[in-house]
Amino acid sequence: MNLRWNNAKYLISFLLPVSAFVAIYFAGWSSWTTVIIAFVVIPLLELVFPGTDANYDEATEMKLSEKRFFDILLYLNVPLLYAILFYFLWTISHTGLQIHEYLGLTFSVGICLGVMGINVAHELGHRQNAFERILAKMLLLPNNYMHFIIEHNRGHHKNVSTPLDPASSKKNEIIYLFYFRTIIYSYLSAWELEKIRLERSGKKIISPENEMIRFALFQGLFAAGIFLLFGAKALVFYFAVSLLGILLLETVNYVEHYGLRRKEVAPGIYEKVKPTHSWNSDHELGRIFLYELTRHSDHHYKAQRKYQILRHFDESPQLPTGYPGCMIMALVPPLWFAVMNPRIEKLGSSENETVSIQPA
Repeated sequence: MNLRWNNAKYLISFLLPVSAFVAIYFAGWSSWTTVIIAFVVIPLLELVFPGTDANYDEATEMKLSEKRFFDILLYLNVPLLYAILFYFLWTISHTGLQIHEYLGLTFSVGICLGVMGINVAHELGHRQNAFERILAKMLLLPNNYMHFIIEHNRGHHKNVSTPLDPASSKKNEIIYLFYFRTIIYSYLSAWELEKIRLERSGKKIISPENEMIRFALFQGLFAAGIFLLFGAKALVFYFAVSLLGILLLETVNYVEHYGLRRKEVAPGIYEKVKPTHSWNSDHELGRIFLYELTRHSDHHYKAQRKYQILRHFDESPQLPTGYPGCMIMALVPPLWFAVMNPRIEKLGSSENETVSIQPA
């Protein structure tokens, strides 16, 4: 595997913020630029170009994991995301747009909030460094989804692919119903997890120590600031792009574990998470734009492994195309069920207990 290409390829991900600035600046039909790149260009290219299942050897992994370059790429998403959001809100409040421009810009910025916001926050939120966790919360703030860092880290990773996890979709579950279930119960789960944490440390639930209360305060103040700076119209569009960012995340969640279930070995006790409990894709473009989120089994195998060294497992079930293409399919339930259910049924009789890793 070419290390020079590996160092440079993630720069391609910055086409996303560039496309958003282009969409806002030029408006017109250019408003849809980010949408076209994310859900037309990338899925089509992934149908043409095959992915790669190659992994690095241990020495190369160690070298890549220590390169600050890969961390800096993540950090840059913070100022870029806020710049895109404020530029969008300023445009909404200061210019007159046509309906197709409002829609195009809203979807383009919503995609940025989901990919550059929640997705990058997901990577940084697993880090032990306090600075990086603060950046993760800053990226979740514009999405009004700061509780994600609690529920995902302490809830989802423990309960993934079981009925206890609101972010693991069931076989034949329609995605539009999944949205309601996962959004509502993930929020309630975060409250419960924070309550347990505080009780164990002997602290009061209703106190400044409660992160859920702090998150609500930060998000409320942020929305109030947008209203004061840009007005009521911009505030409505802010909530719209925030919701789109959330739905983008939850669509990814729907795809990642659809229909996969861990065996219950005792009442309420489930087998250890294995590579067979996450859907994966080795398609290169989706991996780059989502910072390797599509190698999801390894993320669950070792959550603190940095994105640039996530591995392919032979046992991991593979999606028919990259994440962007599968997200589009998921929005058409009959098509999604027709493609994915036979794959689930095939996996049911051929789970492999071993974890084999193919070095490059």
